[in-house]
Amino acid sequence: MFGVARGQALPALAALVALALATPPARAADPIRIGFSMELTGNLASGGTTALRAMKIWEQDVNAKGGLLGRPVKLVYYDDQSSPANVPGVYTKLLDVDKVDLVVSSYGTNMIAPAMPVVMDHDKVFMTLFGTAVNDKFKYEKYFQVLPNGKDTAVAPSKGWFDAAMAIDPKPKTVALLAADAEYAQNVAAGARRIAAEKGLRIVYDAKYDPKTVDYLPIVRALQAANADLVYVASYPADSVGIIKAAHEVGLKAAMFGGGMIGPAFAPIKVALGPLLNGVTTYDVYVPEPTMKFPGVEAFLKRYQAAAGKADPLGYYIPPFAYAQLQVLGDAVTATGGLDQDKLAKYIHDSTFHTIVGDVKFADNGEWEKSRVLFVQYQGIDGSGVGQFKQPGKQVIVYPPQFVSGKLQYPYAAATK
Repeated sequence: MFGVARGQALPALAALVALALATPPARAADPIRIGFSMELTGNLASGGTTALRAMKIWEQDVNAKGGLLGRPVKLVYYDDQSSPANVPGVYTKLLDVDKVDLVVSSYGTNMIAPAMPVVMDHDKVFMTLFGTAVNDKFKYEKYFQVLPNGKDTAVAPSKGWFDAAMAIDPKPKTVALLAADAEYAQNVAAGARRIAAEKGLRIVYDAKYDPKTVDYLPIVRALQAANADLVYVASYPADSVGIIKAAHEVGLKAAMFGGGMIGPAFAPIKVALGPLLNGVTTYDVYVPEPTMKFPGVEAFLKRYQAAAGKADPLGYYIPPFAYAQLQVLGDAVTATGGLDQDKLAKYIHDSTFHTIVGDVKFADNGEWEKSRVLFVQYQGIDGSGVGQFKQPGKQVIVYPPQFVSGKLQYPYAAATK
């Protein structure tokens, strides 16, 4: 019979204990890291901070369900200070130093474009947020855009606006175009020129301005002097405020005024402008009209509004799409069972995704296969209370037909009252 003598057993046991203590415990699964730059300071911070807040809600949701591929998810991000010049360095650090597994974009055309060469050099899938016509130049097969512009992205912020305008009686004949001298606005203005020509409209004024302009009265007076039937503007948040205030001050006379104005979509700007928004007809992506009840979006907005508090009491413009951006990427990782960039890109191209902003199918250029851009007219705004913007009938959808929730009021001067 074989055994261990009593005198030998204690040293052997001590050796086993020592070995166990010296062996490190099994490490929990390393997180899947998703990297991006974001405008947390600077002139685009109003959009960047809302996007990040929504992305963190997605991070919480996916980790509460066990993460992706059995691994937790971690967002890795740096403030690009709203400066396009900072963006390439951020993505170089994310990919070469931090070694993130996946990358997504910050918010907006001007911040996506400078990231493209770095992302392409690393052959990464790039899920982007609210860019306009970025991939027209790069033609990158792993680029995807979460913004409902449709395949012909350059005309999305203008086509529906002009379609709605051409229903005005008498039919408009002339248009004035005004755009900020920056990439998004200039892309939009180019699309507006194209659509105006297709509609047979004569362009009687076509100008650009420095986005850092302080006094917009001279610019709007020049618009007024052009005496156009339609006034189409492509602008950013701060300049949208200045232009709308100047339009009221000069008593702008046009059948329809608005266009690709980003600013009115943000809650602080809605509150700041209040009744000055009445009659403005502008580009948007989500408003709380009865035609826009996508599965999950209202529950998300309640959570987002609770998290944001006074910083963003509505959260309609960017947050649902920032969340959906990561929904698409997460679903692709789960479906392909890994992080292989070629497999992810193919799956995203081939699939339809069910998100809180509706079903999303991508075209071959990475844009949405079908446009779902909204054009809304502000009606009946009274005072500056934020609660009214949660009510239907205040941001009336006049285009596209499947989401129309009310009638366009015109001319602009009459609709302002």
